[in-house]
Amino acid sequence: MGTFSYKAIGEDGALKSGTADADTIEAVYNDLASRGLNVLSVSKAGRLTAGIIRGFSSWKVKRSEIAEFAANLSVIMKAGIPILDALEDISHTLDNKYLKKVVDDIRERIESGTSFSAALAQHPGVFPDIFIRLSTIGEETGRLEGSIGEVAEHLQKMEDLAAMVKRALIYPIFALVVTGGALVFWIVYVLPKIMMIIRDMGIPLPVITQVLFSISKLMQAYWYVMLLIPVAVVVVIKILKQKEGTRFYDLLKIKLPLVKQFVYNKLLAMFSEQLRILVVAGITIDRSLIIVGNAIGSEVFKRILLKIRDEIMTGSRISDAMRQQSVFPPLVTRMVDIGESSGNLDNQFNFLSNYYYKRLGDISEKMGKMIEPILIAVVGVIFAVIIVGLLLPIYDVVTKFEKGG
Repeated sequence: MGTFSYKAIGEDGALKSGTADADTIEAVYNDLASRGLNVLSVSKAGRLTAGIIRGFSSWKVKRSEIAEFAANLSVIMKAGIPILDALEDISHTLDNKYLKKVVDDIRERIESGTSFSAALAQHPGVFPDIFIRLSTIGEETGRLEGSIGEVAEHLQKMEDLAAMVKRALIYPIFALVVTGGALVFWIVYVLPKIMMIIRDMGIPLPVITQVLFSISKLMQAYWYVMLLIPVAVVVVIKILKQKEGTRFYDLLKIKLPLVKQFVYNKLLAMFSEQLRILVVAGITIDRSLIIVGNAIGSEVFKRILLKIRDEIMTGSRISDAMRQQSVFPPLVTRMVDIGESSGNLDNQFNFLSNYYYKRLGDISEKMGKMIEPILIAVVGVIFAVIIVGLLLPIYDVVTKFEKGG
């Protein structure tokens, strides 16, 4: 499936432009024509352009706005109001003009005969994958409003979690930027001047002082490399996120200290919650595992879930298949085992979901406290080395003067 840019004239004579995801240009033409638009041009967007378009879309619409949209839509539909009327009512209340345009587009697609989930799928940069998949399940099971409500609850949890992480990291990041800036200023500007004074006085420089002086000259000569380092880090991460390196990148995230604590528990929370939602919706466990694997955002977990599905299809119990995978802690396999035996698997997944979300909240609060002493220690050691490097030559001179006297 690719991304296409189009220009067309609507029934009211207004010029409309936008993007659409489809397999072929012909599919885009047919989709636009079915919506009553007179197509002027359709062109395939390049891979880079498509990525920029999706990134721009996700940047213009916040996750909290999507959560609010889903919650409002669910409430209105539960009141018995048809989805077209519900979308129109919500569109009039939206402050985000881009999201309003997207909602209007979804409404037009539904009027032309497209399903709600298929209309959402045309805006992958705005609506997360789980929203689209649960909407599809809701349409198949006849409980679309319930599925949308589950999506709203899930997105709100993720938004609350993101807010907690930001609050926990704001002080360490601020401290890192300030101390890093002060450190660079000392090494690049202050240190060379003091070093020159010491050398002009004819004071022999100890090894540690010479090393500091060399580092200072190196940073002055290649200052642009420091600016390129953040860019290089972003490029490396982008490369690792490509299809060939995705598994290695995801594996790295659940192995690195500190990062592991957050990412691993987040994956377990998402796994538990999404399976609960799908089980409640009446989806078979084999299909649920495929859906969760595609939506969880980890190639490592995806492959493991597909292995579990294969074991289940050959007659294995869910808990037994999960025990064969070291990624699941004993608590998860034990609760799943109880759920299978008692017939209330959804309640067990609900417990696990709440447990790991709470654990994530605790980790987020502790993360800042964990990083702060490490940061202070590292910066303190660096400044201590600089001070020692500056004081040693002076100490040598004072000592010589005392001996001479």
